[in-house]
Amino acid sequence: MAAASAVRAAGRRSRRLFDIFVADVPWTVSSKELKEYFSQFGSVQRCQLPFDRDTGFHRRYCWIKFSTPEEAQNVLQKESHILEGSKLSLRQQIRRRRSQRKNQSE
Repeated sequence: MAAASAVRAAGRRSRRLFDIFVADVPWTVSSKELKEYFSQFGSVQRCQLPFDRDTGFHRRYCWIKFSTPEEAQNVLQKESHILEGSKLSLRQQIRRRRSQRKNQSE
């Protein structure tokens, strides 16, 4: 029983890990459009575009999760990404274990 719950917890943690952080997303771009754009570089598993509860608009950044690390590298190799006339800023997410995050904050 404990082993099964540990496996479920590990699965939930891995779903929270994203490959690419995208900033400067135009207001008019939707999650679906982002997913379509980034799918040219590989299989997009997930696109998380957070919204502001007060304004109803998205916060102009998102996270993209690809099926493989190689697909994420394909995105980062392209010099610039432009959607609806705006240049997107991309950064690779660094995956750290919780213990590493604690040590760095001290």
